[in-house]
Amino acid sequence: MIGGLIASACALVAATAVGLGWKARNGRVRTAAADGAQPVSWLTQADLGAALGSRATLVQFSSAFCAPCRATRQVLGEVAGIVEGVAHVEIDAESRLDLIRRLDVKRTPTTLVLGPDGQITHRASGQPRKADVIAALGA
Repeated sequence: MIGGLIASACALVAATAVGLGWKARNGRVRTAAADGAQPVSWLTQADLGAALGSRATLVQFSSAFCAPCRATRQVLGEVAGIVEGVAHVEIDAESRLDLIRRLDVKRTPTTLVLGPDGQITHRASGQPRKADVIAALGA
């Protein structure tokens, strides 16, 4: 009986630690240089199928049944509307598996912040906060 309680307590502690770690990373905007897994550092107008913004481009990878993708679309759309020269491009992950593989996108939504030349400067997996996206644009 006591062995079962100890095992249950250990499982609860481990699950809590994993959950807190996931929550801390979810949606956090980080610099592309800090993300060693990213093999490609540039995207072109041809890759996106849309024009790059004169200041920056927010690229969102989404999927059809992703609830956080809808909220991310709204956040990035608002930021693009507020900050002059910023474009928002949404890409359906299922239709662009070539980019998903090249950019090592593991889940949706994934947001990339591109500079005016198409260089990837920041990346977020999960739903980013508006303030974090605006801060990434200012960096």
